Amino acid sequence: MEQGTQGSIVLRRNGNGESQGEEERVVDLSGQVHLLPCSIKFNGPSSVSQYFKPKSTGIESEGLRTQEAYFRGRKLQGASIPIPDGYSGFVLGKKSLGKRKASDNSDGSSNCWEMNAKYKSISYWNHDSLPSQDDAFLRCFHWLSVAKSMHKPATPGDLVSASAALEKMN
Repeated sequence: MEQGTQGSIVLRRNGNGESQGEEERVVDLSGQVHLLPCSIKFNGPSSVSQYFKPKSTGIESEGLRTQEAYFRGRKLQGASIPIPDGYSGFVLGKKSLGKRKASDNSDGSSNCWEMNAKYKSISYWNHDSLPSQDDAFLRCFHWLSVAKSMHKPATPGDLVSASAALEKMN
C-alpha cells in the first residue's frame, strides 16, 4: 500500500510569523467566493467581475435569500451562506521555497502551503432550481455537527443518560 505524502499549511501570510495585527490584514474575500455548477478549465487572470454580476432577487426561500446571475448566457440562482461557527474558509497557495529547500525535493514539487486570503461566507449557485435546504452543498455542512458529536469526549452525564435510555428499552 502506498504511503501518503506529508506537507504543512501555514496560516500566516507568507509564513513569516507576523504579529497578530499583520495576520488580521490578510485579504478577506467574504462575499466574493462562488461555487458554480460547472468546471472551468482555465487557471489564470480574468476580469470576472466585469461579466459575472450577481443581483439580489428579493425572494427568500427556506430562509435563503436568493440571488440571480448569468454565466455564459445561462441563468443561475444562488444564495450566500456563512461558514459555520468554529470554521473558516481559506484560499491556499503553494509556498515558494528557496533554491536550497526546493532542491531537497527529488521531484521538485512542494507540499507546503500558505494562506493567501480568507473568507467567512460563500455563494453557491444552481442553474435549474432555486436554492433550498435540500441542496447537496448545504447538506454537507450537517456533517460538521455529526463529526463534532462523534468525536467529542463523553461526559459522565452523557453516560448516565445513555444508561437510563437503555434501561427503558429493556
